[in-house]
Amino acid sequence: MHYTYRTRGTCSSKIDFEINNGIITDVVFTGGCNGNHKAIGKLVDGWKAEDIAAKLSGNTCGFKDTSCADQLARAVMEAQVAEKDA
Repeated sequence: MHYTYRTRGTCSSKIDFEINNGIITDVVFTGGCNGNHKAIGKLVDGWKAEDIAAKLSGNTCGFKDTSCADQLARAVMEAQVAEKDA
């Protein structure tokens, strides 16, 4: 299932990815630090949503209370709920 998450409080504006039985693939960020986002997408490709959330949740950026990595953690958990409800 394709999922799009609109980020809040970060330089990126959205995160797109695929979720299939809780497994996340093809993560693409729009906006923000292009190189870092490509790296995050490659690192978490094939991971379970819970594992991504466990590793990235709560990560901050500068003085912000969130980051693109934290937003990805939120996104994958939201997507997992949506996938179960579908």
